[in-house]
Amino acid sequence: MLDVQTPVQSEMKAAPWPSNRKRWTIVGLLFTITVINLIDRQTLSVLAPILRENFHLSNVQYGRIVSALQFGMMAGELPLGHLMDRFGARIGLSFAVMWWSAATAAQAAARSGGMFGFIRFWMGTGECGNFSGGVKTIGRLFSQRDRTLAIGIFNSGSVVGSTLAPPLIVYLLHRYGFHAAFLVPATLGLLWVPVWWFAYGREHRPEHVRRTEEVSARTMLHDPNTWALMLCRGFIGPVMQFYWYWTPSYLASVHHASMLQIGMLAWIPFLFGDIGGVFGGWSAGKLQRRGMTVPKMRKLLMFSSSLVCLTSALVPMISEAGIAMLVIGIAVGADNFLSANMFAAITDLFEDKKVGRASAFMGVASGLSGLLFPLITGRLVDKISYTPVFLIVGLMPLVGTTFLFLFGRRYKTMPHPHWSSH
Repeated sequence: MLDVQTPVQSEMKAAPWPSNRKRWTIVGLLFTITVINLIDRQTLSVLAPILRENFHLSNVQYGRIVSALQFGMMAGELPLGHLMDRFGARIGLSFAVMWWSAATAAQAAARSGGMFGFIRFWMGTGECGNFSGGVKTIGRLFSQRDRTLAIGIFNSGSVVGSTLAPPLIVYLLHRYGFHAAFLVPATLGLLWVPVWWFAYGREHRPEHVRRTEEVSARTMLHDPNTWALMLCRGFIGPVMQFYWYWTPSYLASVHHASMLQIGMLAWIPFLFGDIGGVFGGWSAGKLQRRGMTVPKMRKLLMFSSSLVCLTSALVPMISEAGIAMLVIGIAVGADNFLSANMFAAITDLFEDKKVGRASAFMGVASGLSGLLFPLITGRLVDKISYTPVFLIVGLMPLVGTTFLFLFGRRYKTMPHPHWSSH
């Protein structure tokens, strides 16, 4: 097969393989932008009690605004995944961050629920590039043995951002007003772009990876591994989204917490999540170094953590807000442990030239379920309570993990844990 390359691809192939120090510096930058990304997303949810009162929004209407972000992410996944595969993460992530940061700032000018919904859709079309670009970058820079740890660190930025968001946003709200709560995170994203651009340098590719013609979407959809990943993330994706977007509202409506109390409590579950994400990546590398095969390692870690996620069903039985946050923290930690391995599964099942597109298809599935689940949540909370919602989010990780190994064909044919190491 002819190896037809564009000038961009030729430059990528010519770029020297980065040092170990530079690779981990790049992971640090991916971690940082993921923190900023989640602060951007969380700003609306932390401010939700005030915004819902000011704009007279019901749980259903708030759910629609949350769904608008997910709809935007679903719409943007394939274009940005293609951009990452075609031009690389240096260009792709720079564009995505500038695009969503502009939308984050624009929320300061919103004056109705409809305007918030439109702007959140705009944000989503850019924010989806964070994970496809991060996974693409790590897949290129690290051997399979180290990828899960790198992805765990990068992905843990989502829970660090969720941890920092409540106290930070509440502080900005009380000190400078809600406009600053939108403008400060947007500015942080825009400041990150030049640092990424110059620190990353030219695109890096392993010398053994040869670039062939682009893989079509039709080809990807005929691959059972694509559907395995889509079904997995379709069930697992809405779990963290629920905790991100509904925890402040849950504290306000069920435990009658004030904004200051929300700022003091809402970060607790995400600290657990940070620990879970890094530990999930470390555990994967540890088991591989002991000789465990990739399929067996993924099954062990993902099924065991999905069972721990079931602890969320206990939350409605707890009357004390602090203890409820600790129990949610156990579920969030387990979910992020699971997610580190889920995202690493992309590089297990697909070669380099397909990783960006595979990540995008996963994002489409997550966007679709993330679009529907807030609407269902709003209905259930308005008509019943949070009880059935906590039960559903406890079960979804187990369902998603089951689909991954049921349809993930390549896991059934991997003869050795190091099949793709560099």
